[in-house]
Amino acid sequence: MRIRDLREDSDLTQREIAEYLHIRQNTYSQYENGQRQLPIDVLIALAKYYHTSTDYLLGLTDQREPYK
Repeated sequence: MRIRDLREDSDLTQREIAEYLHIRQNTYSQYENGQRQLPIDVLIALAKYYHTSTDYLLGLTDQREPYK
C-alpha cells in the first residue's frame, strides 16, 4: 500500500494521520506496516484526505488522480 509514501510526501507524522482518523498511532502504524488490514471506512477516509482513489491506495492502479 502507498499510505506511507503519501504521508511522508505530505510531511505528516503517523500521529497526525491517526488523529485525523480518530485512531491510535500504533494502530495506524500497523496499517502502514501491513500488520493489520485497513478497514474500508479508513481506506475511504484516506483516499478523500489525499485526494486519490482507493484503487491507488491499494496498488491496483498507478493513476493517482481520483475517478471522475
